[in-house]
Amino acid sequence: GEGAGSEAQARRSTPLLSGLRAGCRRDAEHLTSCGDKMARCAVWHVLLLGGLLMAAEASNDFFTSIGQMTDLLSTEKDLVTSLKDYIRAEESKLEQVKQWAEKLDKLTAVATQDPEGFLGHPVNAFKLMKRLNTEWGELESLVLKDMSDGFISNLTVQRQYFPTDEDQTGAAKALLRLQDTYQLDTHTLSTGDLPGPATGVVYRSTMTADDCFELGKIAYSDADYYHTELWMAQALRQLDQGEEATVDKVTVLDYLSYSIYQQGELERALELTKRLLRLDPEHQRANGNLKYFEYSLLKQRKAEQEEQGSEQGERAKKAAPVNKGRPKDYLPERQKYEQLCRGEGIKLTPRRQSRLFCRYYNGNRHPRFILGPVRQEDEWDRPRIVRYHDIISHHEIETVKELAKPRLRRATISNPITGVLETAHYRISKSAWLAAYEHPVVDRINQRIQDLTGLDVTTAEELQVANYGVGGQYEPHFDFGRKDEPDAFKELGTGNRIATWLFYMSDVAAGGATVFPEVGAAVWPKKGTAVFWYNLFASGEGDYSTRHAACPVLVGNKWVSNKWIHERGQEFRRRCGLDESE
Repeated sequence: GEGAGSEAQARRSTPLLSGLRAGCRRDAEHLTSCGDKMARCAVWHVLLLGGLLMAAEASNDFFTSIGQMTDLLSTEKDLVTSLKDYIRAEESKLEQVKQWAEKLDKLTAVATQDPEGFLGHPVNAFKLMKRLNTEWGELESLVLKDMSDGFISNLTVQRQYFPTDEDQTGAAKALLRLQDTYQLDTHTLSTGDLPGPATGVVYRSTMTADDCFELGKIAYSDADYYHTELWMAQALRQLDQGEEATVDKVTVLDYLSYSIYQQGELERALELTKRLLRLDPEHQRANGNLKYFEYSLLKQRKAEQEEQGSEQGERAKKAAPVNKGRPKDYLPERQKYEQLCRGEGIKLTPRRQSRLFCRYYNGNRHPRFILGPVRQEDEWDRPRIVRYHDIISHHEIETVKELAKPRLRRATISNPITGVLETAHYRISKSAWLAAYEHPVVDRINQRIQDLTGLDVTTAEELQVANYGVGGQYEPHFDFGRKDEPDAFKELGTGNRIATWLFYMSDVAAGGATVFPEVGAAVWPKKGTAVFWYNLFASGEGDYSTRHAACPVLVGNKWVSNKWIHERGQEFRRRCGLDESE
């Protein structure tokens, strides 16, 4: 469901082992005994090295999994403790130096009033020699003593597990994605006043002008001038309100004026450039831009005057700048997808809704559920999507999460051209695969899916567990292999993905819905529930209305697990119909 689309190397359940002239800029990781000891030592070294390599590998792409990002908080807490130890050591050293200075200050004040008289006392003369020959040297050693060794050593060790530039950029782009998907303005994001249940936004945090500037710079580096303008303008507003920051207004105005120019708004770019020059009259690039903007604006107005009165001229005056707005999008159903993520545009008429029911379901009189049927709810009619309530316990969820956490790796997609598994910017999550033989809980979950669906899960893929990252999402995709992907699951030899079972293993405070843009359906996460749908018709033809997506997580931590059930083994469990659309 919210997994890897049609990955060519999907897992089985069997136990197989990315300028303006005049200076406009773009800025643009015993012998037998001795032998035994050496062997044991070698083994320990290999284990230690292996552990470090695994830890280093697991630290990649932190921004793609909230679950793994929690480890960073422990790392930061440890560093803060180490930093406090260093501060205490420095304060202790400084206190010793301060006491020495105060003692010598009093002594020299007295001594310099009558130097000869003071030194006439032999003890004073001796102590002067001693101080200058020995004690000042000891003080020098104290002052030069580096108290930071422990802290620097700890920092050096921990730094190898720090997030990278890619993580920071990924987290920044996630904020831009959330801003667009949920139509949030920069003020809402910078104040941390996010929508959602009050209980969900507990740890509210604000963004500084420096934070806003950094976000704008990352958009600028991608030539995304729309978001550059929004965040540079927010940074400028906060600076205008008196906020102290490392970045200054001149630098912000420089980026802001250029991003506005790139979107075709010459007059605004000119006004901002004039404001910049009032703050820094010698700014070389701004002076060059000023002349160019004035020349271009004069030329534009002259052309408008020549065409004034003509129909073409009127259209030109009314036309909006051609480059204004969000960057061009590769996803045709972007607008529909984002509307559904916001809970808008759901296409379910009252008449159709009246045909959706809740019921107690016994899996077609399955012995396990006759006395204890499960609660089944119709979420959608075409395609039929059903939700099972309280179908996985808290204990089972925690067990699955603990099994998956050490194995979480950046989720991949299958390249439709090469068939190679690769990461993608439109899939922000980490996943792990769990086989039935690894733990009784996994085996029990698989059996439950089989009992309720009536489908054979022995040919299904392993249970995939996914944890979403900052603004985690998976854009619209199909779970089944299409006709232009004839080799999608060839290696498995189990046919196409006939159905998807998706467990929700956490509640999500805001965002994170599973949406079906083709039909206008949206299913919201609820811990302990699962949703199920068929990807193929009974004839084996793909149901294109099952194209779905995992919406970005706005607030909270989203855990899901899914089971992809394949065609093989279902021949007598879900028989073919006489019509392709059946």
